[in-house]
Amino acid sequence: MTQLTGDKTECEIIGLLDEFNIVSPLRDYFIVSTEFHSYPAPGMLIGVFMVDLALEVLNVGPKDRLYAVSETKKCAPDPLQVILHCTIGNNRLRIIETGRFAIALNLGSKEEWSRGVRVYADLEKLEYFPKIHTWIAKKASFHSKEKSCELNREIFKAGRKILSWERVRVNIPKKEQWNSVVCPSCGEMFPDIYIHGSTCGACGPLKYYEKVCG
Repeated sequence: MTQLTGDKTECEIIGLLDEFNIVSPLRDYFIVSTEFHSYPAPGMLIGVFMVDLALEVLNVGPKDRLYAVSETKKCAPDPLQVILHCTIGNNRLRIIETGRFAIALNLGSKEEWSRGVRVYADLEKLEYFPKIHTWIAKKASFHSKEKSCELNREIFKAGRKILSWERVRVNIPKKEQWNSVVCPSCGEMFPDIYIHGSTCGACGPLKYYEKVCG
């Protein structure tokens, strides 16, 4: 069984797992996700419940080769990475920022589409859990101090009760073909599909740094 090292946030998650009698493998999902995320964030906790539900609906396990989409970059991608090993780097995780708190899992396919399941926070069900509803809606009445105590407790109390799911067909992105070119500004090599004007993005609209001396 996965163990945490015992700091304040880790003790909090262990306390919640014990209080709500969460057993393995779900218990292990929460522990490794908390370690990975660095603290038991509300969105990450809901994300773990979402992944667990999606696995059950698809009738697959975390070791199966799955592909994932997160419709938010806020916390939900982390359980997908640590539980399912779907990452940006291995091209099995996409973040499509729709603003909705939802994920989708699908099996691999050589076709244009693949069968999958989409799990989302259901607005009607959230009405029965006011703290979670207030947090997701980012209402003015939400206070951040609730994140580590009453909010997380309500998340465990709710479990899957705030979630709904639907069977979906997920579009499989085609691999883009490209050739290497050299940026005339920085002199570095990059794929031609990322040309912005006549330069690479880092010398254009994607510039995020300035060179310093010394």
